[in-house]
Amino acid sequence: MFIRPMFRLVKDGTRINFMNGRFAGLIVSAILSTASIVLFFTPGLTLGIDFKGGIVIEARTPEPADIAKIRTAIAAQGVREAGVQRFGEVNSVAIRLDAPPTEAATQQLVGRVRAALEAAQPGTRLVRTDAVGASVSSELFHDGMMALGLSLLMILVYIWFRFEWQFAVGAVVTLVLDLTKAIGFLVLTHLEFDLVMVGAILTILGYSTNDKVVVYDRMRENLRKYKSMPLRELIDLSINETLNRTLGTSMTVFLASLPLALFGGTSLSAFAWCMLFGIVVGTSSSIFIAAPILLFLGEHRLRRDAVAPEAAKPVKQ
Repeated sequence: MFIRPMFRLVKDGTRINFMNGRFAGLIVSAILSTASIVLFFTPGLTLGIDFKGGIVIEARTPEPADIAKIRTAIAAQGVREAGVQRFGEVNSVAIRLDAPPTEAATQQLVGRVRAALEAAQPGTRLVRTDAVGASVSSELFHDGMMALGLSLLMILVYIWFRFEWQFAVGAVVTLVLDLTKAIGFLVLTHLEFDLVMVGAILTILGYSTNDKVVVYDRMRENLRKYKSMPLRELIDLSINETLNRTLGTSMTVFLASLPLALFGGTSLSAFAWCMLFGIVVGTSSSIFIAAPILLFLGEHRLRRDAVAPEAAKPVKQ
């Protein structure tokens, strides 16, 4: 009879004392999140066109793009303060312009840039042209921040309804720390923060929440099963019991996102790199941040009837 072998990343019966590193995990997380908040203000996020407004033109030249020649040709057309840079491949170039006040002026400006590109390198074609006005970009930024805030609020309500309040507070605090680290990652890598990146962050929050709910479910089951086990030991046991599932899911999503980061092109690579970072942070935070917070909040509430091993010994007369 054929029996399919089961691949396990962690052996059954593994007992790693994760809570021994709870202080180190919280301190490292606090340092990284604080540094990310500082980076958020200085130098700040690289806002994409969705939130900053303006015009982005992506062009492809027949041979390697001559950036200096293209800048000169655009300036000759009377277009000032145009940002020109290589974009991905050697024959791809991105041009950023301030958005004119009217649609007609925008069309005229794009036409002048097209003429400049043709003069600089004949045969150049426009691949993409995006234009967002200042008022629209401000509204999009407000809506994006509202989406992030509401997602955290709904996660808090959901976990509070499903578990005790200690679980909800631990999950939301951990998600906020994950969010700050993702912002720091965007600042350091100079990835543009736009609506696509808001979607990536929301996806990270959803994935991280799902991972924490799985671990929390096992903790809740073990709270009922082992009524006298100290909470610290119970948390370690629960994490070890779900470790295969946690690592297996994280590795699957990571390997699925990696090709997008490497070969997905400019539109998908930024999303994928943010996802890869979020998978690593979200998985580690479930063990080293959410669990210690739950231990600190629930040690004298979730385990009022727990009996410590030394307390259970009979007292000698």
